[in-house]
Amino acid sequence: MNQEFDGQGLGLFSKYPRVSVFDHPTQIEYMKNLSEWSGNSQLYVKRDDCNNLAFGGNKVRQVEYYFGDAKAQGANTVMITGAVQSNFVRITAALAAKLGMKCHIQLESRVANNSSHYHSSGNVLLDRLFGAQLHYYDEGEDEFGADARLREIAEDLKVSGLKPYIIPLAPGHKPLGALGYVRAAIELKEQLSQRNLEFDEIYVASGSGNTHAGLLFGLRAIGVPVKVVGVCVRRERDLQWERIRVRCHEIASLLQVKPSVEDDDIVVSDEQYFPGYGEANSEVWDGIFLAAREEALILDPTYSGKSMAAFLKRARSEDSPRNLLFIHTGGTPGIYGYQDQFERKLSA
Repeated sequence: MNQEFDGQGLGLFSKYPRVSVFDHPTQIEYMKNLSEWSGNSQLYVKRDDCNNLAFGGNKVRQVEYYFGDAKAQGANTVMITGAVQSNFVRITAALAAKLGMKCHIQLESRVANNSSHYHSSGNVLLDRLFGAQLHYYDEGEDEFGADARLREIAEDLKVSGLKPYIIPLAPGHKPLGALGYVRAAIELKEQLSQRNLEFDEIYVASGSGNTHAGLLFGLRAIGVPVKVVGVCVRRERDLQWERIRVRCHEIASLLQVKPSVEDDDIVVSDEQYFPGYGEANSEVWDGIFLAAREEALILDPTYSGKSMAAFLKRARSEDSPRNLLFIHTGGTPGIYGYQDQFERKLSA
């Protein structure tokens, strides 16, 4: 991390090692067609789906810090657990391949989807293509159990002479991945200054919490008061609000600074969460098709589609603010896991 990021209320930011995957800002694009559709707001998108590693996405910023820590510890194997169509898992497998490290991934049964596409296409196909060793965990909503099982596998790998590094799923660990979005907050501020642009609200998918909390913490730490709305994709509003609150305090502890995020700063919405993780309601599907046909944006039903649906609903509201920014967190390969559902929607 460049020393220029010190002295901005970010404490030990530059202390943590980072494997640099990309060093250029992701673009902020004006969405002309959707802005006209909204009738009220000027709509923009920050293209974190276009960073340059294996179809990109928000997890690229996060794995830079986990792999930095792994390399610093002398690990030669990286391990991670996630849903069957996890973008985090895919990016981890990709960077491990790029760095010549072994990768063991654990796929959890979070979504009741028996489609062959869901279990073999999309991110799963890419995991295998990158040479990752797949393991399976039958429970779908047991973060601590999934991490514990991963540690058991790690012990077996140590016996065989490997040096594994685990990227944890459950809360209670150093939120290294969140530093990627603290860094993104600094990047965003610089972009807005260069373009003489201000946003009233930012919308972002909120799942593990590293992206949402990292962005919010970073913006507040450098004095940017913009409202950040986290759109729930994994759990209901109250549970996600508490997760983000804890994660922000964990970031402050990691950087050894005073918390910069007040409780009132944490805004989460679960209007588009239901019927649950990995499932999409009609407004989400409408948002996916509208974004594709108006702006050629590719969104998935699990993450970016849900945050876009909430973003578009806000853009059409009577009190919609002037300038809105959508953080495109990627998830492009995941659409192939939902091919059956896409085909049904297209046929209709």
